[in-house]
Amino acid sequence: MQETHILVINPNSTASMTDKIAVAARAAAGPSTRITAINPEGGPAAIQGREDGEAALPGLLDLFDASLASDPTIGAVIIACFDDTGLWDLKARAPVPVIGIGEAAYHVASVAAPLFSVVTTLPVSVPVLEENLVRTGLAGRCAKVRASDVPVLALEDPASDGRRRIEAEIETALQQDGIGAIALGCAGMADLAHDLTGRFKVPVIDGVASAVRLAEAVVG
Repeated sequence: MQETHILVINPNSTASMTDKIAVAARAAAGPSTRITAINPEGGPAAIQGREDGEAALPGLLDLFDASLASDPTIGAVIIACFDDTGLWDLKARAPVPVIGIGEAAYHVASVAAPLFSVVTTLPVSVPVLEENLVRTGLAGRCAKVRASDVPVLALEDPASDGRRRIEAEIETALQQDGIGAIALGCAGMADLAHDLTGRFKVPVIDGVASAVRLAEAVVG
């Protein structure tokens, strides 16, 4: 069976988050898929809202171009930021499929249930995600984009109460939004999806796994 090589780029500069993303991506990948996960050395440590996304773009674009130029085996690229940082520009310039984890999560959630909500990190990210839903064509399938008030880097801190806040926001969404699925709105939440699906008895969608499986389908 021919190998599929997927490059996963975390646009922020936090290597520990890239490591977590790589674990989630490899867990979702099939046996003939190779995952390479990288991040820029500079730029924002976390992407929280439009300004951080714009600040991350130079490093992301340079890393994207250099990686594709140096490795012809790459068959698809995943942008592992739920804001889908730089996604549409990269789609236009790339010779291979480019998938954002936000984009992927919206599509998978819309298949999993007639209506879904997004639970993300801080309120500053909500307008970006709402715009992306419109651009992806799935705004009508999303009941609400909810902020859990958890900073992105708190998801890297075992002592934070981030998971509790995320769980509380999911519980509120299920009570109020009339939904059948949740999309987790941050790559740093990738390791929570399985446990949260079991707890809440609805699909809790991780964008990293969703993007890997969609990339495999498109390349295959």
